[in-house]
Amino acid sequence: MTHLAQIDKISLEDLVLIKKSKKDLDEVSFLMRALNTIGTPIDSGLTLLPEKYQDKISSTIQKALQLSVKANLKTLNKGRQFTPSSNITYKVVTGLSGATGGFFGVAGFTADLLISTKFMMRSIMDIARSQGEDVHDINTQLACLQVFALGGTSEDDDELDTSYYATRAALHTAMNQTSVYIAENGTKNIIETLASQTAAPLAKLINQVAARFSVQVSEKFAAQAIPVLGAAAGASINVLFISHFQKMATAHFTLRRLERKYSKALIQETYEHITPKQLPISE
Repeated sequence: MTHLAQIDKISLEDLVLIKKSKKDLDEVSFLMRALNTIGTPIDSGLTLLPEKYQDKISSTIQKALQLSVKANLKTLNKGRQFTPSSNITYKVVTGLSGATGGFFGVAGFTADLLISTKFMMRSIMDIARSQGEDVHDINTQLACLQVFALGGTSEDDDELDTSYYATRAALHTAMNQTSVYIAENGTKNIIETLASQTAAPLAKLINQVAARFSVQVSEKFAAQAIPVLGAAAGASINVLFISHFQKMATAHFTLRRLERKYSKALIQETYEHITPKQLPISE
């Protein structure tokens, strides 16, 4: 069956959502381009930073994602699917964290990243719930972690040039292995062993996500590295940062909801074939 015949199975409203999601996932927002500009001296990632800062950022990212996963495994309250997510609340919290951390420059970066990543994960979970996901399901929780690996495919984001479905495919094996591992060993045991890296499949998944997340974190680090100036910019940078991942999460979980409604194969095919001129986008 041709793609044209298949696309007729999807409502116009949902086609618009697919196109909007593709636009948000494939294009870097103006604000993220601004952050990239601020972080230009280390635009290629961590490789141009002094080694002590490379190690600091890498270890902090690993710890931040581990703590976020722990919070993720403890989950949110039940029974609130499809209610609106509290995006503004999480922006305020991460903004305050950025203002405090930015004031101390490099010294405050670790605490800021640990706090802001934790609340970004909570915000991502909240968005997942608002799209009908069961946040108590391990696959949903891993899909939340996956958001930190998502980046655009535009020329402005050449360090994160893997397309959305290609990124999901790259993480697919690690996610499946992690899901099985947690199902067999139990959430409590995973939380206890996560910091010691003995939860091998989960550690592998976190490493894969961290490798992509670190590119964007390095830009944040560069923008906040100057004391006092960092304080002035810290709050706005964190709001910018969480806004980006909230947009990634909304698109990600919108597509997952449509995959449940139709099929993953149909939504992926439509996503990959739809073009900017085909449908209007409701902003």
